Amino acid sequence: MNRNIAIAFVLAAAAGTSFADDITIDTTPFTSTATRAEVQAELQVFKQSGVNPWSNRYNPLAQFSSQRTRAAVTAEYIHARDRVAAFTGEDSGSAYLAVHDSEPVAVTSVAGQPRNPQ
Repeated sequence: MNRNIAIAFVLAAAAGTSFADDITIDTTPFTSTATRAEVQAELQVFKQSGVNPWSNRYNPLAQFSSQRTRAAVTAEYIHARDRVAAFTGEDSGSAYLAVHDSEPVAVTSVAGQPRNPQ
């Protein structure tokens, strides 16, 4: 008997804490910045373009044409990968900078130091 009362009490406590919230209604009035004619003209341009970004068959790269070769892109990627690996390494890139000084970093001011006007 006590077990049934304990189970009923636990179930009542669990059910009492799960309340659904009311629907939130936004009472702010909407003011459009475009006229109805402008919106309809924009819709016509969208329909005539033949591109629907919400379609399952949408392919944004269908008309893409690269101006660079695959070898150039691969070389740029490898250079950037090696540079990032060097700067995130144990020495924070000091060995990389000692060898590759062809890419200077322009420092216009140092934190905490006033610039000497000369």
